[in-house]
Parts: sequence; C-alpha cells; structure tokens
Amino acid sequence: MNLLSLKLNFWVMPPFVSFLTLFGLAALALVKGKRRKVNLLFAGICLLGGLLSIDKALASVVTDSDLALRISRIDHIFVVFFVPVYLHFTYTFLGITRRKWLICLAYAFSGCLSLLSQGDYYLSGMRQYFFGYYAKGGSLMYVFGAATTINTLYCLYLLFHSLGNEKDPDRKNKTKYIILGLGVAAVMTHFDLLPLAGIGFYPLGNLAFIPILLLGFAILRHDLLDIEIAVQKGLIYSLLTGLLTGSYALMIILFNQAFKGIGRSGSILFAVFSFLVIVFVFEPLKKRVQLVIDRLLFKGKYDYQKTLMALSDTMASMLNLDEIMEKALRALTEVMYLDWGYVMLVDESRGVFHVYSQMGVPPNVKGLSISRSRPLIREMGSRKREVTRYTVGEWSGSYDDPSLLKEDFKNLGGAVIIPMVFKGEINGLLVLGNKKSGDLFTSDDLGLLRTLANQCAIAIENAKSYQLIENLNRNLEKMVGKRTKELKKALEEKEKTQDLLIRSESLAAVGALVAGVAHELNNPIASVSSLVQSSVETMEEIPAEEFIGSGMGAEQKEELIDDLKFSLKELNRAKDIVASLLGISRKTDEYSESVVVNDVCNDALKVLYNQYKRTETEIIEAYEEGLPEIRGNFANLGQVCLNIIANALQAVDGRKGRIVVRTRYDKQKAMVVFECEDNGPGMSKKVIKDIFKPFFTTKEVGKGTGLGLYISHEIVRRHNGNIFAQNNSQSGATFRVELPVTGSPSY
Repeated sequence: MNLLSLKLNFWVMPPFVSFLTLFGLAALALVKGKRRKVNLLFAGICLLGGLLSIDKALASVVTDSDLALRISRIDHIFVVFFVPVYLHFTYTFLGITRRKWLICLAYAFSGCLSLLSQGDYYLSGMRQYFFGYYAKGGSLMYVFGAATTINTLYCLYLLFHSLGNEKDPDRKNKTKYIILGLGVAAVMTHFDLLPLAGIGFYPLGNLAFIPILLLGFAILRHDLLDIEIAVQKGLIYSLLTGLLTGSYALMIILFNQAFKGIGRSGSILFAVFSFLVIVFVFEPLKKRVQLVIDRLLFKGKYDYQKTLMALSDTMASMLNLDEIMEKALRALTEVMYLDWGYVMLVDESRGVFHVYSQMGVPPNVKGLSISRSRPLIREMGSRKREVTRYTVGEWSGSYDDPSLLKEDFKNLGGAVIIPMVFKGEINGLLVLGNKKSGDLFTSDDLGLLRTLANQCAIAIENAKSYQLIENLNRNLEKMVGKRTKELKKALEEKEKTQDLLIRSESLAAVGALVAGVAHELNNPIASVSSLVQSSVETMEEIPAEEFIGSGMGAEQKEELIDDLKFSLKELNRAKDIVASLLGISRKTDEYSESVVVNDVCNDALKVLYNQYKRTETEIIEAYEEGLPEIRGNFANLGQVCLNIIANALQAVDGRKGRIVVRTRYDKQKAMVVFECEDNGPGMSKKVIKDIFKPFFTTKEVGKGTGLGLYISHEIVRRHNGNIFAQNNSQSGATFRVELPVTGSPSY
C-alpha cells in the first residue's frame, strides 16, 4: 500500500477516533489493570473494537477495492472473537459461575469462523459508498451477525438483571457504565450490517467512540480500573490531543480541497493557513479545554487533597483524643462526601478493637468489636495496607480459609478499612462507607487516606502519652495532698503523744505516791486493828457483874462490843482497799504470774467502790467458781478490768443502772472469759468499729484521752487473748475478754 492509493476525506475521522479511543483504553487496562481477569478481558474487547475501527477507517481512504478487501479479511480473523470475549467478560464481571460451557462453545464457534473468514462465504467483495469502500457480506457474515446479536442481547439481559438485584452502590455504578459504554457500542455496531447488505447507510459503528468515551469517563471519573490521578489526566489529555489533532487534520483536508485548483499560490495560502490555525486556534484551544477538564474532573480531588493534607498537619499539634477523632471523621465525611465513617481503637489490655467515635449514620456498630488475632487484622498488620471489598478477594486467594477474611470484612461493614499503624503495630482502624456521589475510592484516595491514618496513629499515641502524663500529675498532686494530711495528722498525734507522756509521767508519780501512802497506811491500820481486836476479846472475857459494879449494864456492854467489831470490820475493809491499790499500782514487767481472774475483778470493784456507792447502780457479780489460773500480769489485767467497768459506770450514769460482771470458763476454746454487761444506751456501728483505736473517744474534751480501751486491747493482745465489744439485743453493751489458759504471753 502506498500513499497514492489513499484519498483522505471527512468520513475517515469517526472510525479513526474510535480506533484511538479503544486502543487507549486497551493499553490502560493492560498496563494499569493489575492483571485482573476482568480487566484483561475488557482490554480484549477494546482491542477487537479498535481493529474493526481501523479497518473501516482504512476502507474509507484507500482507492483500491482489492486492497480494501484484503485489509478487511485480515482484520476479521480476529474480529470474529468479539462474541466469546464479550460473553466471557460479562460472566467474569458479574461473577457468574453457572453455564460456563456457553463460553467454551462461543470460543469454538469463533475459532471455526476465523478459519473460514478468508473465503467468499464470509466476505465476498467490496462496495463503494459515499463514505468509501465497505465489505460485501457473505452467508457466514450473516451467521456471525446473528450470533453477535444473540450474544449482545443475552449479555445485556444478564447486566440488567444484575443491576436490578445489586445492593452495593459501587457495583451498581460499574454495571450502569458497562451497559452504557460497551452495551450501547455493541448495539450501534449492529447497524454496520446495513451497508454489508448493500444499503447505502452510514455505519453507526463508526460513531461507537461516543459511548466508549462515556465508558472512558467512567473509568477516569469513577476509577473503574483503579488507576492513579496522574495517569487519568495523561489519558484524558492524550484523548483530547487526538480529537483536536483529528479536527485539525479534517480542516487541513477541507482547506486543501478548496484550494486544489489554484496552483502554486494555493500551496502558499495552504501553508499560511496551517500556521495560523496552529498558532491562534489549536494550541490555545487545547489549553482552554484542558483547563475546563481539570475543573470538571479533578478540581474536587485537588480541593479535598489540600484539605486532608492540612488536617494531617493540624493533627500533629492536637493532644485531645476525642478532638482528634471528631475532627478527622468530620473532615473525611464532609470533604470526600462519605455516607458515614467510624474509628476503632485497640484496648491494649485485652487486644480487642472497639468503636471509639463515629460520624454519619453507619450500620449498627453498638458493641461492635474485633480481636487483634482475627485473620483480617493479622493480614492488614503484615501487609501494612488498607483493604477494600475488591482487595479482600485477592487476599483471600492466598489465605488458608478465604471465608474468614471476607467474614471479618463483612462484619465491619465498610467500603474501605484503613489501618492506623504506629511502630509496626495497628493501634486503630478507620472504617469508611461509600461516597455519596457513587464514585469509587481511587488509588490516589487510598494513598491519601493511608497518610492520614498514619498521622492519626501518631496523634493518638501523642494524645495517650499526654493523657498519661496528665494523670500522673493529677495523681501526684493527690498523693502530695494525701501525704501532707498524713504528716499533719502525724504531727498532731505526736503532740497528743507528748501530752499523754506528760500525763503518764504525772500518773506514774501519782501511782508511786499512792503506793507509798498505801504502805504508810498499812502500819497504823494494822496497829489499830490489833488494838481493837484485843479490846473486843478483853471485853468479851470480863464477867457481866463487873460491868454492873462499874455502873455499866449488860446491854451497854453488848452495844460497846458491837461498835468495836464494826470498827474492826471497817478497818479490815480499809486494809483490803489498800491491798488492792498496791496490787493494781504495782509496777512489774512479769507476764508469768499465776492470776485468778475472779480476784482481778474483785480488786477492780473495790477500787471503784467510791464511784458507785452513792448511785442507784446495781453491781451484780456472777463469778464461776473454780476457774483455772492463767499466766499473765495481775496489775495489767487489773487495769483492763478497771477501764471496762469504769466505762460501764459512765455509760449508765444518770439512770438506774445495772452492771453485770461475769466470769466463766470456755472449755471448747480453753479460755477464761471475763464479761461486763451494762444497760446503758449502747454504741453505734461506727463507734464499735473504732472503739479500740488510739485516741478515739466519745467523751467531751478534757474528760477522756481515748487511750483506755486501746491500752486494754494491747494488754489483752500481749496475753494472746481477744477483746470484743457489741450491743445487747435490747439495750446496753457488753465487753468480753477471752484469755487463754495455756500458752505463754507474747511481748
């Protein structure tokens, strides 16, 4: 074929533009389609359509009918495979697994037809129309046309049926564009049968670039092939350049025809016209159209890219976790026009992700959680990448149980899930819904979201660290305040202890004085008691008549003897009191004395006699006879009895009181029990809880130190015993002391 056999005309432009468009989409699908089966089949359809378009473009410009026939026959060796490839693409796109034998049958049919395509039964010759040469169809061509029609209608039926049942907006969007692009182009190509049959009708298949451009728009605007924005722009600009170049070539052809008969001057005018068109029309028009396309297709992308990048920079300075999550989700849902989105953060103690914040109206995420050990989380952690409903299918192919990955993805309910990775570990998940516009997430979108998610991960860790420091500061302040109170209390107790030590020294001095006085009283009491006893005995021995002789009668003698005996009794009682004072005030560290608890109680009551002798208080002594002796300190145990009985006397003060002092032996526990029961007002639960604590008292200031029962508790503890306080069932309280019969006291 040489240039002399070509004749340019206007009608070559539509099939040539279709050829450029289809081959461009085919190259894009092959290079950027990530070798997916559906993209490879899409590329095959575009290549076959491009071959048919270049065939018709060449037939429009060649002047030799035999050359045009040879070109068409070579082209149809491949074009006949349009039927199985289109069917195979539809099955793969829709995920149909049944009736796959139809694909095999279609490939076999096209293979046979391809072998027969070089004979007259397929293309019998060429006809010349106003738009150039066009093939004359044989009988097999009509068979191919019928098969193409049936296949196209069947594929459209499958696509429309899937569109009606599809719930996923992304899939519905794709299906619509496939129908509008490939479907309409296939229907338009059927009108090519008219010139094949000898009807001089311009083949509408030459205008198939119109629906194909619509499909190209869908690929670029809605990212059906998941290509980058730079590639999208490059392809659009290439198509734009091709269209403008075609228009420019058409103008050159028309101008050349107009100046054909002018001669040399026409050639000069033609050159000048071409230069002016290039300088003043072609380049400015190209730039202006590129600017319009940028505004229509990419301005929104650039806007939200800038917004999200600015948000990423802003989050670096945020320290409040709630504010970070709220601002990130709001920016994403508003700028990218998302239906909804939510964030899941990990609970480090349990290794489980929980929903922390949400925006929009996501599916029911209340109580939603996913373990760090789930397959989807582990896969995202190893790949350090986001997952979509398409990539989860790819990942499943390399997983032992593919259904587990898809199940995890379905449970989270998002269109895309982006991991928030910090130091190689996922500390959160960004789960986003579909775009309101129906657009798909492009790789450029995902790259931007990945950057934002990583920035969120860093911001989250910064916020957690800041929160931890704040908590430490807050706790430190509390600890300092608590410690200050404890020190203040310790100082107060120190002052009280010093005061009590002074009192103790004073009491010790008084005790020593009492002991000295008691010793001094013992001698005169003993002398007087002896003299009185001797007088009583002497008077009882004197006969009555001697008293009568002395002027004193027998009755007077008896009265005198009774008075002396009463005096002797009182002197003996004084002697007992002095002995009790000496016993209780005796200083000794010996805890191995033989002690009878009944004697301890008797001595305590004798010492306290003056406190209750003029009151209405009734003292009941209920001692069990034959109590076993215990080993301990008599004086200290006497102090315990004194403190307990003295408290009972104070409890019943001002009323008709009754105090029962009881002792018994508990054989089961091998303990001697001392109890003091009163009918006073009793005690509250708080008082019972704190009654044995040091410095605790319910008395007015100056009337009690709060150490009596505490000292009693410590003395009993040293004797390996127990002391209890409880309210009676009706009124009053009971103190019980249990002292072991066996075992040595502790020091």
